[in-house]
Formats: sequence, structure tokens, C-alpha cells
Amino acid sequence: MARKVLLLLTLVSTSVLGMGYFLSAENHRAFRWLTTLASSPSPGPLHPASAAAPAEASASQHSPEPPSDNALGFMLASVAEQYAQSTRYPPWSVPLSAAQARAYQGNHFEPVALPLEGGGQFTVTLEKYRFTRGDTILVAAALQGPQVVGRSLTATLEKPASRDTVASAMLEPAGAPGYFQGELEATAEPGEYRLIVEAKIDGRPVRHASPLTIEPYLGEFGGLGDPYVSNNNLVIPIRFSAAQPGFYAISAQLYAGQQPVAQLQTEQRLDGTSDTINLRAHGTVLANKSDTGQFHLRNIQIRQLPARPGDRTHYGFGPDEGYTFTPPDLDDLTDTPAANPESEQRAALLRQLADKF
Repeated sequence: MARKVLLLLTLVSTSVLGMGYFLSAENHRAFRWLTTLASSPSPGPLHPASAAAPAEASASQHSPEPPSDNALGFMLASVAEQYAQSTRYPPWSVPLSAAQARAYQGNHFEPVALPLEGGGQFTVTLEKYRFTRGDTILVAAALQGPQVVGRSLTATLEKPASRDTVASAMLEPAGAPGYFQGELEATAEPGEYRLIVEAKIDGRPVRHASPLTIEPYLGEFGGLGDPYVSNNNLVIPIRFSAAQPGFYAISAQLYAGQQPVAQLQTEQRLDGTSDTINLRAHGTVLANKSDTGQFHLRNIQIRQLPARPGDRTHYGFGPDEGYTFTPPDLDDLTDTPAANPESEQRAALLRQLADKF
């Protein structure tokens, strides 16, 4: 019941905000947005061109002057400096700003509003985008506007290419006018699917499409081991029992208190002999953070990498609340750039190019 209430509250808040958009039925990986013509301002009156207009138009047709050599050298020097700064951090432990942390919301479904005639909208929302096979898919829908809506809606899960139906259910009124909810079972084979919610509006059928994926069960997270410091890294062991042997990639966001610190990631083969994956936070992102109290791992995601070309990458997720831990003494960590000879050679080459201008 708590999940349903939370989902309906999300749907209500989404329905009130913004202008209507709809999802492209041909592209199941990304949303296509369309602003309604009614929301566009009317074009202003046309004015006759002034006498100076022909001269201005003629001047504008000339090719733009190329930047000076000094400007080009400055640009190359800036690129070299930015690249040199980025190479201070190893690829498995990069700084995470507050804006970047907000942009990444893990297994998040973005509700889509389909505009209706008369200023109404048809919104469908799910509690997440990727479901593990066997999960229950809770669907909530809202219809707002002056239209006359039927007493129930139908939800159908179908394969995008063949349009074959793999599951269906009725959405019943959810207690408030215009709100409906229902459940589907994610028992189909892992893959990409399209959720079609159909309503009878003013006597005509209207279909709303949303993408989702069904993932296989990858395994079980078993919490954290004891973090420790080694070679200018904070090592954070994560226990994960993989259902199938193979190569896995795991990523997570590290927070110090409420402050985002770093995006951590690593790859490892899991074959049943070990169920521990070590994430590492480098000293370049943790130096001078000894007095920040507890640390948190959030938005934990694990991927089973394809065994052969053409196979899908499968996704799994850690607990929604993440993991909280008290770090060991971090005083020995230093803000010493990570050693990467190839990156250092590239940075030196960029500086040499900049020096020629």
C-alpha cells in the first residue's frame, strides 16, 4: 500500500507541472518531446526592411574571419590544461559535483504526459524503469481535462518489434477522479518492452506508450566489508553473490555526509570463488576529508557484461537506501595525481602543440 500511495503522489505532482509531451513509438530508448502549438506565442507583425538592411545583408554574406594565431594557441593551451587536470584522477575514481549527482538518479522512470484536446493530458508513471524478472509492475495513470473518460483503462506489455502481447491488466479507479492504477507481472523473457495504456476518451480509444526493460536476476548484494586504506586509496569491499559466472561492472556514488565526493567504478570476473568486489576512492578526491563523519554509497548499479558480441548488457541495482559506513583514518591519503604514463604523454603532446602558436 505504501508503494501505491508514493507512486500516486509522484503521479499527481508530475501531472500538475509542465506542458504536455509525448513519447515516440518508434524510439524506445529515448523520449521525443513535442511542445503544443497552443503554447507558442503568436508571431509579431512584419515590418518593412530599413534602407540599411541590404548593406547589412551583403556584409553578413562574407565568410567570417578566422581566429588569430594567438587565439588558436590560447584555445590549445586551455585544452591542454583541462586535459592535464582531468588526468589527475584515475578513471575508476573521478570527482562528482552536486549537479552531476542530481542528474544521475539510477533506476528512475521519467513520467510522460500525452497532450489531449482542450488542454487536457494523459500521464502514465512507473516506480522504476528496469524491472527484475518476477517483479510486480505497478502502473499509475492520470487523465486531466474536460474530456469524458471511460470507467477503466487497459495496460498491455508488448514487444516493440513484433507487437506481441506478453502481459495485460485492467487499471481501475484509484480513489480520486481521473486517477487509475493496476499491476502487471514481469514474467516475460529479459529484454526491452513497451507498456501501452489505453483509455476511452470522448468515446474514442487513446493509447499512451512508455518504454521499460525486464532484466534477469543477477544475484544478491550482501552488504559491505570493512573499508581500509591502501596505496593512496580508500578500498570499499562490496559483497555480491552472482547468479551466473562472468564479468561484471559495478558503479556507485560516494558521499561524505551529504556532500557528493566521487563516482566509483570497477570491473571484475565473478566465478563463485569470491563474492567481494573492491571499489576504490583515490586520494585526489578524499584528501582533507577526514572530519566529514559517516560516508555513504548511493545509486549502486551492477552490470553483467556481454559474454560475446551482440549479447545484451544486463542491469541490477543495490538497495535503494545504499550503504552507510564509518571510514577508517584517512590522514595518510594525499592529493597526489594518479600515475598514468599514456595520459601524461597525451597532455605533453597537447602542450607542445599549444607552444607552436
